[in-house]
Amino acid sequence: MRESGILFPIFSIPSKFGIGSFSKEAYEFIDFLKGSSQSYWQILPIGPTGYGDSPYQSVCAFAGNPYFISPEELINDGLLTWDEAYSFDFGNDEQKVDYGALYNNRYDLLQIAYHRFVEKQMDKTDDYKTFVKKESHWLEDYALFMSLKKANNGANWQSWDKPLKIREASAIKEAKKIHAEYMHFIMFMQYIFDVQWKKLRTYANENHIKIIGDIPFYTALDSVDVWAHPEVFLMKKNGDPTYVAGCAPDAFSKTGQLWGNPIYNWKALKENDYNWWMKRLERSFEVYDVLRIDHFHGFHEYYAIPYGEETAENGKLHKGPGKDFFNVFEKHFGKIDSENHLKIIAEDLGTITKENSQLLLDFNIPGMKIMQYAFNNWDSIYIPYRHVPNSVVYTGTHDNMPTRAWFESLKDSEKEFIKKYINSGNHDSGAITWDLIRESYKSVCNLCIIPLTDYLVKGEEARLNTPGTAAGNWTWRLQPNFLSDELAYSISHLASTYGRVNKNIKQF
Repeated sequence: MRESGILFPIFSIPSKFGIGSFSKEAYEFIDFLKGSSQSYWQILPIGPTGYGDSPYQSVCAFAGNPYFISPEELINDGLLTWDEAYSFDFGNDEQKVDYGALYNNRYDLLQIAYHRFVEKQMDKTDDYKTFVKKESHWLEDYALFMSLKKANNGANWQSWDKPLKIREASAIKEAKKIHAEYMHFIMFMQYIFDVQWKKLRTYANENHIKIIGDIPFYTALDSVDVWAHPEVFLMKKNGDPTYVAGCAPDAFSKTGQLWGNPIYNWKALKENDYNWWMKRLERSFEVYDVLRIDHFHGFHEYYAIPYGEETAENGKLHKGPGKDFFNVFEKHFGKIDSENHLKIIAEDLGTITKENSQLLLDFNIPGMKIMQYAFNNWDSIYIPYRHVPNSVVYTGTHDNMPTRAWFESLKDSEKEFIKKYINSGNHDSGAITWDLIRESYKSVCNLCIIPLTDYLVKGEEARLNTPGTAAGNWTWRLQPNFLSDELAYSISHLASTYGRVNKNIKQF
């Protein structure tokens, strides 16, 4: 089945309160997808972010980002007033997220809603208690972790007092007593997040739009996952990692890449059928319709660097769990059928090995084809004539420049090669962007995902992330009322022309 969708992060949705949320604008975007004959909305990870605000460095693999809770929905529920919502500063730039303003003020607003919930609704609804009980395997640890971070002025848990750092039973018991009230506030935010997200996802599904979620392969070192479950990772008794993740030195970096994420203890995980991972995936499938797994190569092999090294030069390559992991996966979730019941998309970019490619083939998992990587030479594995149906084609990802900016950055000879390949007589970079979108739609790949920034022909100002940089990322916001019926019609026309129309949506 040939389908298409749009990549658009939650944080980029227009909103009145500093960052995209589960507000009416999110519902309006689903209406836009429907009017564009699309089948999928792909988002970035929606977990709570830590230092650097990266959605790929979440403080919890199971929780949702409270920033995405819609104040408007809370107002509609009687938990806030408009005056209260407008009394806080969440930043004044409609085109950029101000994470500093959110950090300083968002929780204060949500605490008003929490106290009103306790006063008026908590004893009248069983939904909250049911949620807390159902998610107890991660929620209480997360609530305590966030409470302790607040008490320690946001410091990394590795700098906490030793009894709390290594989770001595008596220290944990005492901390739960001391921070009980704030823990309930943290749990409340997760409950509200869950309610609002499920409502939005239900609206999407009712309109025949499926959500593609995104989960990072590794967890952040400064996360509740590592603090509460050191047995899942290669950790020392003192709470420090034994090894951390990264990439080996190569032509792009003489010293390699040092990511700093703890390495999984795959031997221990295998002994209990990868229980932590299966719970993580189970939660993810409750939240999304399809999962894109970042850094999928890590299941085949991983690069481990001794903790404390300043570069990645002294790391070693090790074999990952490979087929054994996905055999267990299929016992839990069934076989992966990309034609009728797509469950996983593998982010398989980077170094391609025969073994990793075979892992995808063995379990029928689609990989990714990126147009911006396609035109280095005639033998590029991403060039359209080498695409295969069980793949997902993108013009670019969240780590790439918007396609217009990328094309403008190329040498004249590279631009000419692209125009020759796609048979374009256009000279304007905006027109070339649409030519490359059209080329993606033509691809034999079953699924085509285009970033919204490319449909809007945005430049460098709309880049979502620049890998290797610590500041200025994850901030682009769509301006209000920027999406038009004319754009929806143009996208729908592409879907119709190249056989990617959502057949469940009535065409007008």
